[in-house]
Amino acid sequence: MKLIKYFIFFFLFLINNLFADINKDFEIWKVNFKKIALKNKISEETFDMVMSNTKFLSDVIKYDRFQPEFYEDTKTYISKRASSNKVELGKKFYQKNSGLINTVENKFDIERELLLALMGIETNFGAYVGKMDILSSLATLSFDKRRSEFFTNELIILLKLIEKKQIDHKTLYGSWAGAFGFFQFMPSTMKNYAIDYDKNGYIDLKNNNDAYASASNYLNQIGWKSENPCFYKIELLDNIPKKYLNISAKKLHDKKKLKYFRQYIKNNNHIDSKYNKFDVAIITPDKDIIPDAETLNPAYIVFDNYEIILKWNRSLRFALAVCTLKDKLQNEL
Repeated sequence: MKLIKYFIFFFLFLINNLFADINKDFEIWKVNFKKIALKNKISEETFDMVMSNTKFLSDVIKYDRFQPEFYEDTKTYISKRASSNKVELGKKFYQKNSGLINTVENKFDIERELLLALMGIETNFGAYVGKMDILSSLATLSFDKRRSEFFTNELIILLKLIEKKQIDHKTLYGSWAGAFGFFQFMPSTMKNYAIDYDKNGYIDLKNNNDAYASASNYLNQIGWKSENPCFYKIELLDNIPKKYLNISAKKLHDKKKLKYFRQYIKNNNHIDSKYNKFDVAIITPDKDIIPDAETLNPAYIVFDNYEIILKWNRSLRFALAVCTLKDKLQNEL
């Protein structure tokens, strides 16, 4: 018993020392990052005001290493995010906010179902926008080596938005990855596409007016084509060359006209022939992620609109879930 107590004590001692070292290193990083911020025209006053209380968040590192996009099979992932309950919540949200949603749809030519699907999956229609201190989250991920360059850039952009008084830093609580508001915008997305739609002097992405207009503007600017398809689920023949199978969301390769790919698709009559001249890609999202996944199943033909959703979130499953929920909502509104 004494030996067990000794090992427990020794283990806790090591853990405490490890976190003490990390926190010490984080504070050193913060001193060096301040120099970078000042060179990027962030005032010392702004930096000290918003960064002095930032902390290293160990949970953020855990979340970064264990994301559902990287371990759930496609069927499970989609079923959770495009459920009948989600559709019902979407209908109720639309009924309460139809005036705004319809106005924004007409102004930006972005279908209401798509906006509802994105908001539903990102934050359950605003019910859960995240409780993480975004400044600490971004600082933690900037300090971490895995994607330091990306998150350092996002943190600098956020500090600039605060410097210009476009964002109120006291409201910055959101996801572990630094995304904010009803549609989970990263700072770079806020900078490039967010709109002060209600003209009150600042952008509030936890307000339906600014949030919906900003999401619509973003989708419009990055090329969403209203009424065009997103994907079709397909069954592939065994003779399809493996080079045509996309298993990563980073960049879809070997795109061809839909007409060309029909020769490799079983019973493809459910895919309208009017899309034959569209450039498409084939994705097999479970392969190389899910243990023992079949090579050709599940498989999908994806169109340009699908790739627009990938720009929103670089995940094959996320884009499938959004488009699935969009189609379900379209039949209900």
